[in-house]
Amino acid sequence: MPSDDLIPTPDDLFRCTRCGECCRGYGGTYVTAADFAAIAAFIGCPPEDFSARYCRMSGRRPLLAQRADGYCIFYDGGCTIHPVKPRMCRRWPFIESVRSEPLNWSIMAGSCPGMRTGVPPERVRECVRRVLTSEPVEDTTIP
Repeated sequence: MPSDDLIPTPDDLFRCTRCGECCRGYGGTYVTAADFAAIAAFIGCPPEDFSARYCRMSGRRPLLAQRADGYCIFYDGGCTIHPVKPRMCRRWPFIESVRSEPLNWSIMAGSCPGMRTGVPPERVRECVRRVLTSEPVEDTTIP
């Protein structure tokens, strides 16, 4: 295990350029119960209508719908729900698939100009692990 002084911070590894590439494709954006409630309130949509209008299901977990061009339904040259964007979006690119396979960082960096490359995979993994364990796990089922 590398020493703590060699583990990069999230700011060392990523600076958002607001390019919007993370809002397109990549399998969808899961929303937690808290995300679901916050977004519905923010856009003034009754919670009972939100899922049918703005989500699709992946098993029992809701994903934000994507437009035909692959962008999130809430992307319009920028995030239209930015103040209440889902937890998954707030954490980007510090996501579970990087903790489980740090080489995913390099793959994702191919489309995200804000991601620093050239950092040893194990150091990336440790930084991502720290980010992911810094917040409690939330329920992802729709209320």
